[in-house]
Amino acid sequence: MEPLRIHTGVVCPLNRSNVDTDQIIPKQFLKRIERSGFGQFLFYHWRFDDDGNLRKDFSMNLPKYQGASILVTGENFGCGSSREHAPWAIQDFGFRVIIAQSYADIFKNNCVKNGILTIQASEEQVQSIMQNAETEGYTLTVNLEEQVVFDNQGLEIKFDIAPYPKEMLLNGWDEIGVTLNYEDKISQYEVAHK
Repeated sequence: MEPLRIHTGVVCPLNRSNVDTDQIIPKQFLKRIERSGFGQFLFYHWRFDDDGNLRKDFSMNLPKYQGASILVTGENFGCGSSREHAPWAIQDFGFRVIIAQSYADIFKNNCVKNGILTIQASEEQVQSIMQNAETEGYTLTVNLEEQVVFDNQGLEIKFDIAPYPKEMLLNGWDEIGVTLNYEDKISQYEVAHK
């Protein structure tokens, strides 16, 4: 995984609450066994009509949000089933950061394990970012080390993150990467306990 220290990106608003994992990545697309290739199916039923054409009224389909890497959305994002495919699809589509009022716990943990930073902000802060994101090219900068989000218009939001997920994201580690940091100790243990 790529380390995430300071990230600047275009913001895409998804002004919805209670977005569940089946809306993020519908069940019919869960047949792959690798982590890649799911981005094309992200929010599939919202992005495409019944004939497979892009819906012109869905924010992610608008030209001004192409290449966006920061998603801002409402409360209880990632609720529903615990499928890890949801963060795989979000990451594969190109998002590195999600800002929301709240998250389902399992989804939030799955995001960290897959290199996505989830930031919790107040309803007022989320709505302010969504309004600003209506302007073409609106970007935010996220400084994970300092735990702050800011723009060039005076917005500044401090956020909390526990030390363990922060260290994972800063170093680009998944759980296997964390374990490999103890490879010497594991080898010593294995030698001593043959």
